[in-house]
Amino acid sequence: MKYFFSTALICSVLFANAQDQFGNVFSKINADVQQNSKAYQTLKHETETIGHRLTGSANGAKAEQYAYDLLKSYGCDVKFQPFEVESWARKTVDVSIGTDKNSLTKVKAVTLAHSPVSANITGDIVDAGNGMEVDYQTNPAKFKGKIALIYLGVLPGSPAGTKSLHRSEKTAIATKYGATGVIIINTVKNGVLLTGTASVTGKLIPIPAVCIGLEDGMALKEKLKSQAQMAHIGMTNFSGLIKARNVVATFKGTELPKDKIVVGGHLDSWDLSTGAIDNGIGSFAVMDMARTFKKLNLKTKRTVEFVLFMGEEQGLLGSKAYINQSKKDKNLDQVKFMLNYDMTNDPKGFSTSRAEMKELFTAWGADIVKIDTGFKNLFNAGAGLHSDHQPFMLEGIPTGGGAGGKLPNNSGPFYHSDGDSFKLVDEQGLKNTVRYSAMLTYALANTPKIPVGVQSEEELKTFLESQNLKEPLTIAGEWRWK
Repeated sequence: MKYFFSTALICSVLFANAQDQFGNVFSKINADVQQNSKAYQTLKHETETIGHRLTGSANGAKAEQYAYDLLKSYGCDVKFQPFEVESWARKTVDVSIGTDKNSLTKVKAVTLAHSPVSANITGDIVDAGNGMEVDYQTNPAKFKGKIALIYLGVLPGSPAGTKSLHRSEKTAIATKYGATGVIIINTVKNGVLLTGTASVTGKLIPIPAVCIGLEDGMALKEKLKSQAQMAHIGMTNFSGLIKARNVVATFKGTELPKDKIVVGGHLDSWDLSTGAIDNGIGSFAVMDMARTFKKLNLKTKRTVEFVLFMGEEQGLLGSKAYINQSKKDKNLDQVKFMLNYDMTNDPKGFSTSRAEMKELFTAWGADIVKIDTGFKNLFNAGAGLHSDHQPFMLEGIPTGGGAGGKLPNNSGPFYHSDGDSFKLVDEQGLKNTVRYSAMLTYALANTPKIPVGVQSEEELKTFLESQNLKEPLTIAGEWRWK
């Protein structure tokens, strides 16, 4: 019986692949993107004329309109998907550190998102190491009423296999143990400051959280070994209801129009810089995929939606709004797959949450290799959090995207910082994202049968546990199973 099942599975995959004669279309996509891609020049124009794309800001609204107008100019069927959510923006921050209240020295710092609207605290600093639960458990009482000093990633010299969590999850743990404030040490040299949300829910957190540079942070850790240190953290921020808009370009399917492939990337950025890498290279690649589909008049069996999400940086607000609207419209079951492009650059293969996609993804990848041997047909199966695929994945929808690429010009350390500028973008790397991903989208929307479906609640629970996501989802209050 086992042999029969395996043979049947192999035959079904081979049958599906036999129907997937996409090589000619892949070649057309390749030629068009290499010759006519607009992703690089439009991203350059946006960063120079609009700047940052903070959700809820005037710049954010301009970016939404720019994306809409750009897709419209390509001839796409495009619409806004408006939503109203609580949003956050920084105003002022002051961080000073010293041995006592009379010897505090100002330290360069940036507020982490969803910190309180106002805060003015002074307290002793306690080193919380990597900021994981284990770092508090040996002496939980010592953190109560204190300011926790936390390393953003995994400290050098930590035991092999030491895990890390998102900055928001580390802040939630510090709050749980009674900390009155959080100072997070960035991991990037030369004083680069990183922003981002410190909230697991996208709502205001009860304590102020800031980020300081690596050198300042490690010097502070060293001082704490021999002498008590204290800090003053003062800040003002904005929090309130704002209006934002996802931008959606739809290509209706010819045979299965109620089956939908969603291809998304977040358009918004933080306000410290222009967000060219996070996530200009992803969102402008998505728009150029739509341009390619329209330019080549590509037809697909399934409907394809190219979506520019707003509010990702502030808690996946736009993708959650998309899911909520689909539930209201009673058509969420139409979404069969979601491809997410967040800081994707020069992919060498494809990734997916579902290992069952390997045969199809690598079969399509083999056709791409025939066009360009720079594509290595890598395959990665696994799941993570903290980008716009997450709300889809938590509904059991298979997700995926590009894999194996590297960010251009050592730009990784500058994400969420004032160094994330257009000069870091590589034109060919961006073109590679567009062409390979347009091919993947076309194939996924046309293959006779997608071998994975939406997971049931029990299947999803088991899957998330197998991906070690129960702990972070529990911290975020999104673990809905007992």
